[in-house]
Amino acid sequence: MIYQTSLSLEELKDRLIKTIFLMFNLLISFSGYIIGLGAVTVIDTLGFLGRKSSYWAEATIRAHKVTKPLIWLGIFLVICGASLLKLPLYFYYIYLALVLNGLFLSFYVSPYLLKMEQKGKQKELLPISMQSKIAISFVVSFIGWWGSLILFLNNFINLK
Repeated sequence: MIYQTSLSLEELKDRLIKTIFLMFNLLISFSGYIIGLGAVTVIDTLGFLGRKSSYWAEATIRAHKVTKPLIWLGIFLVICGASLLKLPLYFYYIYLALVLNGLFLSFYVSPYLLKMEQKGKQKELLPISMQSKIAISFVVSFIGWWGSLILFLNNFINLK
């Protein structure tokens, strides 16, 4: 069956290029969400379990060495995808909060955990003050990642 269209060959080519560009950008964004949110979910779950258990506290210290770079990769891909898709400004405020939260975790919490491991104290529970700071970070992370994903999906669904 042959379809007739009122579009010229140039217009069809332009639409095809725009569609490929959109799909590529969505692939970058969704890859970032899958990688980043997956790693965040793993480390947050381990951290929650590690609040009261020395076994899970040690597992959290060991696992964060893997999840930290994955989270940064996820943030990088999500921001790249968002930039290419020209999302509304409020997305960048959310991403800024995720980056600042990541900096806190990478340069404050992570060195603390590594020092515990070097001293052979990786099975000890974290002090309440550190647990409280990590809990606040968890809330920022949870709201930032899930909130931005829901807003991203809503924005995509409403594209015209």
